[in-house]
Amino acid sequence: MKFFLKRFIKVTKEQVAMVVIMLSLIVYFKHANVYAMTPEDKEKVKSSIEEIFKNRNKAILEGNIEIIESLYDLKTKYGVWACEHEKRKMKYIQNWGERQGVKFIEINPNIVIRRLSGSDNKYSANLICSTEYKYIYEDEPDKINISRIGTYHSLQLANKNDVWIITKEWYKDPFADSLNINNLKVNTIKEFILSQKERDFTNLNERRIKAIEYADMYCGAASEEKYGFKYNKKYRDFNGLGGDCANFASQILHEGGKFRKNSIWNYDKGAASRAWVNADGFKSYMLNSGRASLIAQGSYEKVYKASYKLLPGDFVAYEKKGDIVHISVVTGADSRGYSLVTCHNTDRNKVPWDLGWSDKNIKFWLVRVHF
Repeated sequence: MKFFLKRFIKVTKEQVAMVVIMLSLIVYFKHANVYAMTPEDKEKVKSSIEEIFKNRNKAILEGNIEIIESLYDLKTKYGVWACEHEKRKMKYIQNWGERQGVKFIEINPNIVIRRLSGSDNKYSANLICSTEYKYIYEDEPDKINISRIGTYHSLQLANKNDVWIITKEWYKDPFADSLNINNLKVNTIKEFILSQKERDFTNLNERRIKAIEYADMYCGAASEEKYGFKYNKKYRDFNGLGGDCANFASQILHEGGKFRKNSIWNYDKGAASRAWVNADGFKSYMLNSGRASLIAQGSYEKVYKASYKLLPGDFVAYEKKGDIVHISVVTGADSRGYSLVTCHNTDRNKVPWDLGWSDKNIKFWLVRVHF
């Protein structure tokens, strides 16, 4: 009997391990209630999330605080925090539009559910929201400008009194660095912006054009749906290691603009040099190597007029508390010639270059790239 037991244990050790793993997974999925979700459940929750996002965007357009408050569970601290953040975001967008002389006319979300769990009246979702912002200048109502911003959300919902509301939400907000726009000389800036004309980029050289095409294709959650809202899988995603903005800018100039890699500016098999992947390193390398030159540097009030010199393929570096914290590549201009940028972290596609970066302590480096 002892021999039989030893032999049995020896033969089934791997099988026992597999059973333990399977039981663990069953317990996990039972706890998460994932296995119980039907396609109808998933569609119901997705529709509820889409409705919440549409109503939230409607509230931003209308400046309606009551609608925003109705979307959150204000009896929980996380619900209150999320709600207050959206109120500040709404106020910022209104202030930015007033300074710019523009009006947002549509904010259209495209929701892609990546993971969904829960049952009955409570669900958790991990999702991508690719949001299309449409705006017009107040003196050009027939010319519609379109920008896209992509965000990645972790969301918890609850059904209370037959209404779905947000109990907890986290996402990296592209407007988070916009804390104070009221101290700018709004009327002077607005007057200058509205005096500008649409710019003609039909004579751009081929390398700049290819750089724009690459940026459009791989700007992640801010890209068009036909590109799958994905980064280029050829390159490592550095968002979890401090940010992917310089990595993406480097890709745009190398893959699209055909700048050659070298010993200082390099990416190989998942490893990147500081000049390739670090925002400050990228800015310094481009300027010190002669591949780029400075157009202007300073606060928004100091550089906004010079921003009209930026061409697609140039870039903007964003300085906060003495450090370069972000890089965006110029990919176009709107109907008043205002420069638009594309970037990762958060994902933006043809977005006004300072939108989300309006705090008085932020400085800008406007940089001409020599193609």
